Amino acid sequence: MRVVLLDLDGTLTKSDPGIIACVIKAFEAVGMPVPDERELQRFIGPAIIESFRRNRIPEHLLGTAVDTYRRYYTSEAVFDDPQHPGTLVPGRFDSTVYPGIADQLARMRDGGYHLDVASAKPEYQAVPVCEHFHIDTMVDGIYGASRDGSRIDKDQVIRYALADLGFDATRGDRALMVGDRWTDVDGATACGLDCLGCRWGYAEPGELESHGAYRTIDQVSQLRDAVTEYFTSL
Repeated sequence: MRVVLLDLDGTLTKSDPGIIACVIKAFEAVGMPVPDERELQRFIGPAIIESFRRNRIPEHLLGTAVDTYRRYYTSEAVFDDPQHPGTLVPGRFDSTVYPGIADQLARMRDGGYHLDVASAKPEYQAVPVCEHFHIDTMVDGIYGASRDGSRIDKDQVIRYALADLGFDATRGDRALMVGDRWTDVDGATACGLDCLGCRWGYAEPGELESHGAYRTIDQVSQLRDAVTEYFTSL
């Protein structure tokens, strides 16, 4: 197998409007100051509970913050739908697929690659998002974090995905992680994989390089060719 593991937020979808709006609701619910715009952007990528801890939400309020975030993200339809203005949707649908992604995924599939979403977003949230934007028809599998918190880091999600696929490097299977944040690079490295960094997402300047992305690309239109070059070079 030639497996391409694709991050969701910041790689396939521009999801900051919905995520940030739900994060703000969570800070308001626990009575803490909302972080500045730069810090809010950093919520995209890591597990939500880790980002709340980084922003010093006390342990006894973490449950309320996470539950509030998930309620607005999953079911509370209070945000304007970017695709249908005037229609209210939960935060998970306040998002758009990056232009060109569908074409790039189709070209990779035509090239024989096994495409799988690997997200730190809980799987019960990732699947409906992929279905809503028809990403589920563009990939072969969708993998995410667990609801109970036992699988939240990107390396755990990657191992979970590869195990489910029956991936076996000893028989010649190869895999590549594609993502836009340090979490994708670190997760891939922990699993012995390389990570192709995507600059159109939410990484800060130098973030992907400093964590060891083997290569970075600037535009969606470069994705398929970069993946092909990687596997050709092995």
